Amino acid sequence: MPTATTVDGVSIAVHDLGGSGPPLLMAHATGLHGRVWEPVASELAGRFHCVAFDERGHGDSGLPPGLDFDWRGFGRDVLAVVDELGLQQPFAVGHSCGGAALIMAEQARPGTFRALWCYEPVIMAVAGVDERSGMQNPMAEAARRRREVFASRREAYDTYASKPPYDAVAAKALWAYVEHGFEDLPDGTVRLKCRRENEARVFEQGATHNAYAWLPEVRCPVGLAYGAAGLGPLGEANTEAVASRLSRSRVTGLEGLTHFGPLEDPGRVAEAAAAFFASLSGEGPP
Repeated sequence: MPTATTVDGVSIAVHDLGGSGPPLLMAHATGLHGRVWEPVASELAGRFHCVAFDERGHGDSGLPPGLDFDWRGFGRDVLAVVDELGLQQPFAVGHSCGGAALIMAEQARPGTFRALWCYEPVIMAVAGVDERSGMQNPMAEAARRRREVFASRREAYDTYASKPPYDAVAAKALWAYVEHGFEDLPDGTVRLKCRRENEARVFEQGATHNAYAWLPEVRCPVGLAYGAAGLGPLGEANTEAVASRLSRSRVTGLEGLTHFGPLEDPGRVAEAAAAFFASLSGEGPP
């Protein structure tokens, strides 16, 4: 697959995850990369042709100018991939930051998507959240403490699998994250491609974009899902608030899942997204 170049000059890595049917673009959460969608894509292979990408500063994609991780840049990443591949009103699924990126892309260019399905998109309904005191600050601090280098991918996998939140992640999703989320160093060790300082910068910007204010501009159908077992700020209440500002939306709670739902149960997430898209088959174009 080709790389895509954004309007601000960032090179975006694109991954063909296979399948047959209409195109389905897949956008990942902060700190991850596009190929963590592989287990979900395998469940959808008979219904969609799945394509994922690495957002700026993640995976094999480049860094934004000046290391400015303003989240509107993630929307530009989405549009660059759509344009490079010549996608005509594709379906799309997004997780966390990826869900917000898809919605911001649709806001920037209405009519880009046939429909969106977003799992706990980072679009906060609370007005006036400050980047220094909002929910992102403790997550940024945690990112800055993250261990970057491991002796091997096997050690990285075993370390992640032994403690929350990754101990609840499906093995095939965790292996996809580790296999493609680390780079080989000359001394034989491996290091996270999404460096911890860059991840922290992403978290610090997460509550400052204006996607919530512009939600009424989104005209395509949007399926919203949340993990009913999660206790974070992006659960049922926030999801319902986001849905209330969309003209065509539907909310689904997935029992037993947390904010990491797409990695915890790829099969159930795939079915939920596919069911939403199938329910739109009788509707005309947005």
